Amino acid sequence: MRIVAGILLSIGVLAGVNGCRSEPTISDREVVERFSRLWHRSSDTWAGNTWFGVRAFQNPLDVWITQEIISEVRPDFIVEAGAFRGGSALLWATILEQINPDGRVITIDIRDETVEARKHPLWERRVEFLLGGSTDPDIVAAVAERTEGKSVIVILDSLHMKFHVLEEMRAYAPLVPVGSYLIVQDGALNGHPVQADHGPGPWEAIQEFLAENDEFVVDTARERLMLTYNPNGFLKRVKKPAAR
Repeated sequence: MRIVAGILLSIGVLAGVNGCRSEPTISDREVVERFSRLWHRSSDTWAGNTWFGVRAFQNPLDVWITQEIISEVRPDFIVEAGAFRGGSALLWATILEQINPDGRVITIDIRDETVEARKHPLWERRVEFLLGGSTDPDIVAAVAERTEGKSVIVILDSLHMKFHVLEEMRAYAPLVPVGSYLIVQDGALNGHPVQADHGPGPWEAIQEFLAENDEFVVDTARERLMLTYNPNGFLKRVKKPAAR
């Protein structure tokens, strides 16, 4: 309620001085951006989200869009960089199991904090955890070997620094077939529109990647729910990789 009240106050909808009702004075875009910043700063929103009781730092609106993509692409593999506690891997596996009975999730992290997630039977059936850096050549090679010839969706959600995300994008983009997606999470950081002091992150990595690669386009239709942590981050492959 505090968040909602803050938004209403910020756009001048609540009663003003002397009980006078004022009209909204800011754009719809600014309303969304203000709500995004309030939502991001609150400890009661994304930071408390769980899936099957396991911590999952996900924006539910982006999850909805991602499940639509999974349903359309019907991938054999979802490759996730950034496992954390494993809640999001369980989430993707839950959806994938209904779409592709043979589908699997490969999730990667430099630390294994998935002890609670591993207790769920779905983990054993559908999830493979790789311990190591997502850009480590051995990890990239292992993922490429497992997914060769298969339909893949890649979700990047590890270290949210430009240099790292760009390296991930370059490493995993070749795994994504035409019509599938490379999903870069948390482009909202560094003032797009949250946490302006973060420094160059996913948003900036996406811009550089697109400047050097015409095989992907930003699918802006995937931002239709307005509040997204992944602005410009739903990248659809539209061309086959260039011959090398």
